[in-house]
Amino acid sequence: MESILVRRAAILRPEPDANTIYQYPEHLREWLEGLPNHPGVYTFHGESESLPLYIGKSVNLRSRVMSHFRTPDEAKMLRQSRRVSWIPTAGDLGALLLEAQMIKTQQPLFNKRLRKNRQLCSLQITDGKPNVVYAKDLDFSQSPNLFGLYRSRFAALERLKQLADEYQLCHGLLGLEALSAGRGCFRSALRRCAGACCGKEPVSDHQDRLLEALENVRVFCWPWQGAVGLVEEGKEMTQIHVIDHWFYLGSVSSMDEARKLQRPKGGFDHDGYKNPLPPDSVGCLPYSSAIKKTADAAHSRSVDSVGGLRPFA
Repeated sequence: MESILVRRAAILRPEPDANTIYQYPEHLREWLEGLPNHPGVYTFHGESESLPLYIGKSVNLRSRVMSHFRTPDEAKMLRQSRRVSWIPTAGDLGALLLEAQMIKTQQPLFNKRLRKNRQLCSLQITDGKPNVVYAKDLDFSQSPNLFGLYRSRFAALERLKQLADEYQLCHGLLGLEALSAGRGCFRSALRRCAGACCGKEPVSDHQDRLLEALENVRVFCWPWQGAVGLVEEGKEMTQIHVIDHWFYLGSVSSMDEARKLQRPKGGFDHDGYKNPLPPDSVGCLPYSSAIKKTADAAHSRSVDSVGGLRPFA
């Protein structure tokens, strides 16, 4: 019997990318010497002085920065880094606010999550119908009947469709489907719509369910006439974090300095609105909820200090 020899082609293994091979960044060791064990924001800098590589925050700067040195997944960023700088803060809230502000203004290469979103939108109820509106066109901090903050029109409409399924809402009345005169929507035939489009239920009942579905994501209007200062006391310093219409303006050490800070024109600070307060502040809530709760409890804008919040003109 004749034997047949089959030659297999050699399997070529890809060479590893030199940028992904982890090596301890000895060239950055000198920058660790002065790092404090306190809260703050840190920056990894590369060759460019104007474009940072990465910005982060921590309640313990030294521990957090050193953790980067032990992470092989960050080999590429560490290889490009030339120095590390940091800014101390009074506590975790100050670090959180400053980190978000710096990432949006400086656009570091390796930060993706907090970069500025130019398509931020919301659902606004007008004449009983939800419409997609954009923060670039409307001041969300002063506009009533806004529900949810979304990164795109698509995301807003997808969420509306999910709520329609959960609450048996009509796609036609929501503006998601064109209605024909005298006929119900397609979903009503499938019993996925309660029938407000064809007389099976009052339109008012449909509207009540729509508002119930959206209430948990209502966007609060700014409850004060001007800015407020949120006082955060740390072991090494005390800071007043100045917030105006959900914009984080900066952190200062006195109310006189706080009054000098000005709110930028246009836009909406999504991260400022969503940022959580630390548990020992005004409840474990996004500070949008905490500030509104504090304002409601004060019943007056002349109050000097309520729950760590200091309103000022």
